[in-house]
Amino acid sequence: MTSMSTTAPAQHSAGGWFSKTERWLDERGKGAWIAAMVLGFIFFWPIGLALLAYMIWSKRMFSKSCTPRRMGGAMTTMRSTGNSAFDAYKADTLRRLEEEQHNFEAFLERLREAKDKAEFDQFMDERANAAKSED
Repeated sequence: MTSMSTTAPAQHSAGGWFSKTERWLDERGKGAWIAAMVLGFIFFWPIGLALLAYMIWSKRMFSKSCTPRRMGGAMTTMRSTGNSAFDAYKADTLRRLEEEQHNFEAFLERLREAKDKAEFDQFMDERANAAKSED
């Protein structure tokens, strides 16, 4: 009887060469992105232009760091400190902050709706006045 060993297929890391390059540049910071862009302009200007457009589109050009903000923050807020009293306090504080953020976003939405309604009412009034003056 022969025993057959099964090996798991080789797994490729998530993403292709573009994702790997992006991750590599992000690990090295904004300076690496700028250096890549400058080299792109030197060797073949469309590459430099494409990198500049990508940096602006992905907000890497104007942020303090090149790493996505949501990844680091989510990892540290979910980690337990080992002190149950502090963890409970932190969870309660985060819950209150999320509630305040939700309330603030709802307030902003109401302001936008009120502004839109006021602008629409003004438009309708001007249209009605224009129709009256034509008669």
